Amino acid sequence: MKVLLIEDTHDLASVILRGLEEEGIKVSVAADGTTGLEMALKYNFDLIILDIMLPKMNGIEVCKEIRKHNSEIAILMLTALGSTENIVLGLESGADDYLAKPFKMLELIARMRTLVRRSSKLPITSDKIVMADLEVDTESKTVIKAGQLVNLTATEYRLLEYLIKNKNKVLTRIQILENVWDINFNMGTNVVDVYINYLRKKMDTGSGVKLIHTVFGMGYVIKEEVLNETSK
Repeated sequence: MKVLLIEDTHDLASVILRGLEEEGIKVSVAADGTTGLEMALKYNFDLIILDIMLPKMNGIEVCKEIRKHNSEIAILMLTALGSTENIVLGLESGADDYLAKPFKMLELIARMRTLVRRSSKLPITSDKIVMADLEVDTESKTVIKAGQLVNLTATEYRLLEYLIKNKNKVLTRIQILENVWDINFNMGTNVVDVYINYLRKKMDTGSGVKLIHTVFGMGYVIKEEVLNETSK
């Protein structure tokens, strides 16, 4: 595994570097956001560990710029700002996961391996799933809606694929967290709701068919529902 660590705190960067190298992981280090972005765009990495509070260019801005060029690479964001708002802001910028400081090295490594496994995992079912005017190609990981290509982040795509593979089934937030993020998230966060809203904006806006539905008190389900004029 080749990892880019973008962290400006020297002591923490040294601890992470030593811990990862002991696991046989190759690590490159950048001490500021601008340098980290340049390295992320120039070289090939399997995963990026990205601090939020960085000199020259903060982690949110770095993540957004990386996502403009690469929607597949796994990004794990480190934050000393543990509030729901800051966590959601990091995920909204394109990060796949977050880890609040201070953290244990074993947890960091476990999450890294989960993200890399997720990003490289090959589908085991049919390569195309069609529903109403939506077509999801699980091999090329492309999404066509009403004949138009839809640009999704890696996390948005995984969420959509999980929903559509379980179409007409009500999925709880915990089921979605475990299967899309594959980790035990802090249940106090509303990351599922945030990403459902992202998908709705891209899937249902301007469409005559509503696909993603809230089942109050239970979770979410993807199913076809034709909109009439009063419900649009």
